[in-house]
Amino acid sequence: MKHKPADLPRGPLRPIELATGAVMAGLTVGLITVGSLVPMAAALQLVAAVPLGLLAHRYRLRALVTATIAAGLVTFVAAGIMPALGVLGAATLAGIIGIVKRRGGGLPTVLALALVAGLGWALFSVGMLLLFARTRQLFFDAINNTAEGIQNLAAKQAQLEPLGRAAAEATDAVLRWWWLYIGGSVALGVLVSAIVSWFVLGSVLDRLAWLPGSDRLDAPADDRPVGPLPVSLHGVGYRYSGADADALADIDLTIHAGEFVAVVGHNGSGKSTLTRVLAGRPPTTGAVDRPGSAGLGRLGGTALVLQRPESQTLGVSVADDVVWGLSPELAAEVRVDELLAEVGLDGMGRRETATLSGGQQQRLAVAAALARRPALLIADEATSMIDPDGRRDLVALLAALPRRHGTAVVLVTHHEADAVAADRVIHLANGRMVDRLASWPQPAGDRRRSPMGAPILELTEVRHTYNRGTPWEAPALHGVDLSVRQGEALLVVGGNGSGKSTLAWIIAGLIPPSSGRCELRGRPVDKQIGRVTLAFQHSRLQLQKQTVGAEIADWGGRATGSGAVGQALDAVGLDRRLAARSVEELSGGQARRVVLAAMVASHPQVVVLDEPLAGLDPQGRAEIVDLLARLRDSGLTLIVISHDVSDVAAVCDRTVHLDSGVVAETAGARRPVGAHAATTARTEPVWRLDKPRNEPGNGVAR
Repeated sequence: MKHKPADLPRGPLRPIELATGAVMAGLTVGLITVGSLVPMAAALQLVAAVPLGLLAHRYRLRALVTATIAAGLVTFVAAGIMPALGVLGAATLAGIIGIVKRRGGGLPTVLALALVAGLGWALFSVGMLLLFARTRQLFFDAINNTAEGIQNLAAKQAQLEPLGRAAAEATDAVLRWWWLYIGGSVALGVLVSAIVSWFVLGSVLDRLAWLPGSDRLDAPADDRPVGPLPVSLHGVGYRYSGADADALADIDLTIHAGEFVAVVGHNGSGKSTLTRVLAGRPPTTGAVDRPGSAGLGRLGGTALVLQRPESQTLGVSVADDVVWGLSPELAAEVRVDELLAEVGLDGMGRRETATLSGGQQQRLAVAAALARRPALLIADEATSMIDPDGRRDLVALLAALPRRHGTAVVLVTHHEADAVAADRVIHLANGRMVDRLASWPQPAGDRRRSPMGAPILELTEVRHTYNRGTPWEAPALHGVDLSVRQGEALLVVGGNGSGKSTLAWIIAGLIPPSSGRCELRGRPVDKQIGRVTLAFQHSRLQLQKQTVGAEIADWGGRATGSGAVGQALDAVGLDRRLAARSVEELSGGQARRVVLAAMVASHPQVVVLDEPLAGLDPQGRAEIVDLLARLRDSGLTLIVISHDVSDVAAVCDRTVHLDSGVVAETAGARRPVGAHAATTARTEPVWRLDKPRNEPGNGVAR
């Protein structure tokens, strides 16, 4: 990814530059500080230039300078002057390599810039020694003492006396012309380091070039007063850079003050792109008319609540997060407790944001948006991570905002019930507005085809407390007893904060229980990492490789070839040609399927899926539910944690209800197929799936 200088914006640093700079500066501080204070970790200082190099490669020089100053000051406070100078040195090399790479230069350009930087560091080093005379004298005394020690040792052996005299003469020369020797050594060191970094750091930056670096909320500066409403779109279209088709086309739409509008459509229909245009990003075709600027994030402007609430959580405490980014004067005017009560977080102002569940974080994001008193509030799948009761409450809250505050609300959702509450519903399909969508498919119940086996996973009196023994102690589970059989599909339900995600992490062995036992085939799960795999709520976070095929092969281990990758893709109903696609090009449903394919390749004994249907449209939910049924019938043990009870229950054998960390009830137990299911059960999953149930010729009617 090369950027021409003309591509870089002018003016103050943009939010994405500030955010990326903060993250990269933090990484640099950690690498330099740990590398300087821990003897065995000194090698970390060698890679400290990578984060700053990535920053210089993607963004303007001023972003690098700002991040370097911040990182240098923090490192100075944490570790002292020499590590802080190490940050400046790393930034020098990172800036040279990153900028040259971005501009398409080569090694000659690096040499020229390194020579200038080397002279600068040489002058700095000599100047510091001239300025601090006592430090210079200590430095000279150390050199003299070293030379005298060598001379004394050499004097004891006649054949070594010439070496001692040579050391003394060299020391006299260095001390006489110290400014030349020290300056020259520093300049030469910078030059050599730049050459090595060109090949090492440059290769790293080339390998990281595929990572996305654009801000989909970025918009040109608008100096007009804040005035987002009414906003009218006339023939609006939008095409992302490098895309072959428009994400939006011919959109004619007007949003007035005080109305509640729902936007519905399948994944990839352009809903999120429409919200970005409403939030201020200019379209590639058509026109957007509004009386002033969109004022994204500004008082009285536009507020945007995204699907992933943790990406918008910045404060340490809940109360701090509500007013984060506001001036002290404006923050003092916000009635934080009333806002929190309004969104269902009454009395939680002092809670740490890190202890909130996904649904609670989503409510907090809405409270922070309301603190800006927006004229236009856009909620992009804001209800996707909340339990059904909470979702109804939040939709009711959003629906009441136009009446209570005069705020216009645009809600992007996949849930029919959410759309029913709106004053007006906008249907999108393939980037265009349509009169109505195709029928909303519903997952069909699927009778079990294979028997369950003997118990494989046992939880006995499992308890867990976060930050145990500290003032921030937070109990999550209180004596959970659970037995899961081979090949069983178990559904775990409960409200936000009931302990479902904590239970998932313990079952996967990622955290040990504070007390009690969680055992897989009689052994603690946390001693068998990898035998139980966990699919996160946000599948994209688990995709670390550049392509789909590389991701699946990495999960499967060294023995995973292209044939095994293809079989894993077959197992989850994906085309084998998808193996060559970048993970950045996957839709939400495709990303979930790729994670499941990777798990299939790793041959786990149990798979835990945390909210596998979150953020998917009805078609995507139906497809994932059908896939779960096929995985279940292959012999894989599934533990599904979901708010979408009506959809997932169709393929699950049993439902466990969690309430405040306790198993409240177990329902829906289904008898195993076959007279002697326990004795005839397979001891390992059989990784061969039948054809998808909607294909002809499989003998199953839909």
